[in-house]
Amino acid sequence: MSASLKEIQRARETLNGVICRTGLAYSNIISEMSGNSVYLKMENLQRTGSFKVRGAYNKIANLSESEKKNGVIASSAGNHAQGVALAATTFGIKSTIVMPKHAPLSKVIATRGYGANVVLSGDIYDDAYAEAKRIQAEENATFVHPFNDPLVMAGQGTIALEMLEDLPDVEVVVVPIGGGGLISGMAVAIKELNPKIKIIGVQTKNCPGMAESIAQKQVVTVDGIPTIADGIAVKTPGDLSFDICQRYVDDIVTVDEEEIASTILLLLEKVKTVAEGAGAASVAAVLNRLSDYKNRKIAAVISGGNIDVNTMTRIINKGLVKSGRKVFFDTVISDKPGVLWQLLQLVANAGANVLAVTHSRENRDVALGCARVELELETADEEQIQTIKQLMEQRQYKVNIR
Repeated sequence: MSASLKEIQRARETLNGVICRTGLAYSNIISEMSGNSVYLKMENLQRTGSFKVRGAYNKIANLSESEKKNGVIASSAGNHAQGVALAATTFGIKSTIVMPKHAPLSKVIATRGYGANVVLSGDIYDDAYAEAKRIQAEENATFVHPFNDPLVMAGQGTIALEMLEDLPDVEVVVVPIGGGGLISGMAVAIKELNPKIKIIGVQTKNCPGMAESIAQKQVVTVDGIPTIADGIAVKTPGDLSFDICQRYVDDIVTVDEEEIASTILLLLEKVKTVAEGAGAASVAAVLNRLSDYKNRKIAAVISGGNIDVNTMTRIINKGLVKSGRKVFFDTVISDKPGVLWQLLQLVANAGANVLAVTHSRENRDVALGCARVELELETADEEQIQTIKQLMEQRQYKVNIR
């Protein structure tokens, strides 16, 4: 059994009044950068912060009364967890969610907040899945699979119905892939309604399970490495989703961690929207992997916005350093009154803002009568950084930039 257009249309009726119809927003900045007309499907603004609630609710809504009495169980890196928890609580049934031990704390807290019993197990999604199946066998609960289930796929496919109504002349649709449930549901709807539309899947290079499976023409397991796109870090794609991807998906591309991180920052600063790593992957692909597409109407799915605040902070700081808007200077000065002030005055006259100063006399490599100074500066760009460096060197400072 697989998802069908009829099931997707039926799922839409089930979800009516439950989920938000998210916007399809035209992005000037992404369009200019890519050379296309790019529209963003804002599933990061969905209830629970991601598309996952669509499939989870559709699955649980179709359970029998006896199945509902035994409750549901699921495994998830976080977004599916929240969708299942919300849907189960809505129907007044028990839910248990197994999440990887290193799942973002924000997602763990949110899942518990929706009423689920959360169990932390394993390092990645696949480990959590194994533990969830073990618990399911003990409790006889219904397992709500995050991607390899026709009803879940049908729920996710409702995104495509909305997209085609809002942008009927779309030419290319770009979708993140983890296990394949989202792209499978969307691909069925899109290709059944308009087979001319190109469907591009996106994975992280750190965990390209579906891409490898398609390349080898069979479902394979990829031992991935950690990624900021935790929502699509799935080692083994589903067999149902694999079959649909083989049939309907035109291409699968991969993006690296740097590209995902810079896209998260771009979306935050320029597009004014918060995307998690998995949600930013589709836009990262539009900017870095679709060079053959020009002057096309492209819709990219921002699948979720549940990013951990600490992760966001690291991405922002790294992005500021990379773009020359933050810099760390390291130098040695004479340990005399007024010398530190002179250095800071030089920085101020160059137009930079001092964010932090560390002044230490005890470093092993610092001579007696001297002090090491580390400056964290807010700067305009790389040109200003080099100007400050030159000014310091002209005054005999030995400068290291970190």
